[in-house]
Amino acid sequence: MGSINGGRMITTSSSSIVERSHEHDRLREGVSMVLSQWNGLEMAVQNQWGGWDSTHKAQQLSADILSWFSQSKAPRYVEDLENLLHERMLLSFNTDIEDGSIEEVAEQLMIVRDEYLHGNH
Repeated sequence: MGSINGGRMITTSSSSIVERSHEHDRLREGVSMVLSQWNGLEMAVQNQWGGWDSTHKAQQLSADILSWFSQSKAPRYVEDLENLLHERMLLSFNTDIEDGSIEEVAEQLMIVRDEYLHGNH
C-alpha cells in the first residue's frame, strides 16, 4: 500500500496497518467489556427501557465512546465522559442513573483507553 506525496512514493507496510487495526480491536473489546459489566446498562437493555432496539442502542453507546476517544489527540477528561454516559443513558434509555456507577464506568473506560494508548493491552 502506498501514496504519492510530492512525486515521492510513500509506502506503508501492510503489517503496521493490520497491527493498528488489531490494537483498535483491543480498545473496542475493552470498552465493550466494561459496558457489559455495568449493571445499569444491563438492566436498561434487559428491560428494554430504550424500546425494542435497546440492544442496538447499547452497541451504539459503545461506538460513540470509541468515537469520542478517537476524535482528537487532545486530552480527554473523565468528567466529559461521565457527561456523555449520563446524557446517552437519559436520552437513549430514559434512565437517570444516580448510584455512582456512571463515575465508576467512566473511570474504568479511561483506564482502558490509557492502557491502549500506552500499549498495555
